[in-house]
Amino acid sequence: MTNTTVNINTPSGFDKTFYDRQLLESARTRFVHAKFGQLRPIPLHSGKRVQFRRWNLFDPDTAGLALAEGVTPTGQSLSQTEVEASVSQYGAYVEISDLVDMTSYDTVVGDSAELLGEQLGTVIEWVTRDAMCAGNNVQRPNGKTARASVAAADKLTVSEIRRAVRTLKRAKARPFSDNGRKPHFVCICSPEATYDLQNDTLWQDVSKYSNAELIYSGEIGRLFGVVFVESTEAKIFRQSVLNRVKTATTNAAAFTLKNAPTEAESAYLKTAGNPIEIDGSSHTLAGFDEESLIVTLSAPASLAADAIVYSLDAGAPDAATRAAMDVHATLVFGKDAYGVVDIEGKGAMQTIVKPHGSAGSGDPLDQRATVGAKAPAYAAVILNDLWLVRIEHAVSA
Repeated sequence: MTNTTVNINTPSGFDKTFYDRQLLESARTRFVHAKFGQLRPIPLHSGKRVQFRRWNLFDPDTAGLALAEGVTPTGQSLSQTEVEASVSQYGAYVEISDLVDMTSYDTVVGDSAELLGEQLGTVIEWVTRDAMCAGNNVQRPNGKTARASVAAADKLTVSEIRRAVRTLKRAKARPFSDNGRKPHFVCICSPEATYDLQNDTLWQDVSKYSNAELIYSGEIGRLFGVVFVESTEAKIFRQSVLNRVKTATTNAAAFTLKNAPTEAESAYLKTAGNPIEIDGSSHTLAGFDEESLIVTLSAPASLAADAIVYSLDAGAPDAATRAAMDVHATLVFGKDAYGVVDIEGKGAMQTIVKPHGSAGSGDPLDQRATVGAKAPAYAAVILNDLWLVRIEHAVSA
């Protein structure tokens, strides 16, 4: 991940280096998922999409590669797998009044840069994390085959880490070996996940490392050739919908929610095609009106008043309340398992400071200055699904 800074119409009195450093240092503290991807800058004026390519391995075949004396075999053809990503922009700014300028301007600008850096760094981290969690190489404890069947006993264990390592080795995933370190895979996990692992006697935390060994920022330990890096932004799958039917319906495609929906509920209910459960029966959503609280199903149904409306996108739901427990995602991966994209020469992030009076006639009394932060173009994408294992599991209370 690279970073650049821009200050527009900035007077000489500004300490640009200080403000820039405030934002960038704050942003970097959020980067865990974002820092292990293969970086692919897009050249300027080259569109919003970038292609990652990798050569496909030739199939080993003892019989097929056996040579007959004096006979030239048929040649093989090279082939590649292509993965595309499209970049998006992210940014925010704060406005600073001239009154603040006359009292505590330097402190406010510096603090604003720091807060914006943490905010934007978190957004970049979420974008990368969600892209990494979109893969299909999923592992769950105790043989569970669906996220909605993960129960409280299905915690992250040493055995699950070993199984993930075996999966990566079988797929010939490349280990990391940067800075002269021994080859290793990387695991990104939540603090709750490492809490469950650290009771094992095989766990080796960083305090036991050789003093000469370089470690990653956020690294907390290792196990079976896996280096663990903790992130407070690790993915947690939470139940999107838990509500009730307000009034009974008979053979109707629409019903009214009893309780005002949360933001997550509204987003889920608005997405046509999403599955929804109502008192144990499966249905498909067709739409949702936030003002009237009317949910539309793809087919008519007869529903009882106070019937529980819930989604199955988290752990196993309680038999009585239908409330589902959170499911944590722990990622174990090799080098080049995923890629991150920005614009060449622009970097992943920019800081922009505009002083009072820089807006011209738009600010006739020189009352407003702004401090902004922008990711001019960013994307993340899985490059090889077999080289990234997502372990979905419960955690200790």
